[in-house]
Amino acid sequence: MVRPAIGLEVHLHLKTKTKMFCSCALHYGDAPNTHVCPVCLGLPGSLPVANREAVEKGLLLALALGCEIPERTQFHRKNYFYPDLPKNYQISQYDRPIGTGGVLELGEKKIRIRRIHLEEDAGKSLHPEGGEHSLVDLNRAGAPLVELVTEPDIESPEEAREFLRRLQAIARTLGVSDASPEEGKMRADVNVSLRRPDGTLGTKVEIKNLNSFKSVQRALEYEIQRQKKILERGGVVEQATLGFDEKSGKTYLMRTKETESDYRYFPEPDLVPFTISEAWLSELKEEMPELPAERSRRYQEAGVRPYDAEILAYDLELAPFFDAALKTGADPQKLANWLNADVKGYLTQREVTLAETGLTPENLAKLVRLVEAGTITGRVAKEILPEVMQGADPERLVEERGLKAVTDEGAIRALVEKVVAENPQVVEQIKAGKAKAINALLGQVMKATRGTAPPDLVRRLLEEAIGR
Repeated sequence: MVRPAIGLEVHLHLKTKTKMFCSCALHYGDAPNTHVCPVCLGLPGSLPVANREAVEKGLLLALALGCEIPERTQFHRKNYFYPDLPKNYQISQYDRPIGTGGVLELGEKKIRIRRIHLEEDAGKSLHPEGGEHSLVDLNRAGAPLVELVTEPDIESPEEAREFLRRLQAIARTLGVSDASPEEGKMRADVNVSLRRPDGTLGTKVEIKNLNSFKSVQRALEYEIQRQKKILERGGVVEQATLGFDEKSGKTYLMRTKETESDYRYFPEPDLVPFTISEAWLSELKEEMPELPAERSRRYQEAGVRPYDAEILAYDLELAPFFDAALKTGADPQKLANWLNADVKGYLTQREVTLAETGLTPENLAKLVRLVEAGTITGRVAKEILPEVMQGADPERLVEERGLKAVTDEGAIRALVEKVVAENPQVVEQIKAGKAKAINALLGQVMKATRGTAPPDLVRRLLEEAIGR
């Protein structure tokens, strides 16, 4: 069995008003080259000054992931050439990052964090369709980034996608980043290799600039199969940097992989090392909100199954809604079931957010309690859910339409006997061993009662009437 070893390098744009080393405003989507200055253009004689807010947001993320924070840290120059890198080097961090170690939990599994460091972004190259030239927009040059590097602990494309989803939820909970892939505020590079039979890592390749969670998963799925076929033919996987073509779903060679020495790191001479004091960290810890992992544990303590608790805890739209619904006293697990399945299904099908609907925590709790008390059947609840999602009060709907569950067993028995008498062929199929055929009779009874008869009761009465 092929065992991939996957590591991620994730870039998050930090949510600050100004750039990493200058006072230029961060306004994404403005006219090209309207937010630049001598510092972010790399003009001679200009001097950078570190953005304290960016440093603090990077530290918050490192603390949230349980990283070890050094007493002293510093910036380095990372030298390489890109047309949209005006200085021909990037101010980054090398051997003194702001955080090392730490983990991000995927259920029972823990993905180790190798390092978290701060750096500045490059600009953006634009390639007009059909043109023979490229354009450069430097509004983004110097924007503050935090880069998170994992150990190669991820073992499937699905795990990689889930890691990114959870990291996004943590970053947004902390307020350190919008973490929006569609806006380029969360980008990922992936490193992937296949483990050898002895468990050691094979030759890795890097896939650059994946700008959506779906792209990460698709690129890994293709690359794992590509490497597998090479090894099955007796070939050798070559270390390289690859791109990913969205249309074809295939990776392609960009360049042979640079080594660390190619970047010629050296301490940034214009920025002195700085101290991260315990008092500073204590202040940041006091600002720390409840994190998704903590929220998941709280939900489980309230009686929600671990699987459902984790889904809710890392969904920043559903989590506060669930918390509000919990205050009504409704059953936590049943609330979670409705949110994770029916409500989320409604939102996905219509491509809307919860905020764009009229659903309130109180009305969802009422719906849950109506089913729990046996006042209505689950089938009726699902039928009126679309109206409840639009703001209707479920109790009023049930009352006005006469949707309360039929509890008169005698009346249901009479209806069951009528359906059985009218369907002798189906009855014979059931007696001959085709047990699932009883669902056809069940459906007729439920239709006749407009879904108000308890399905379990109807099934029992059918089995008694048929003699099973």
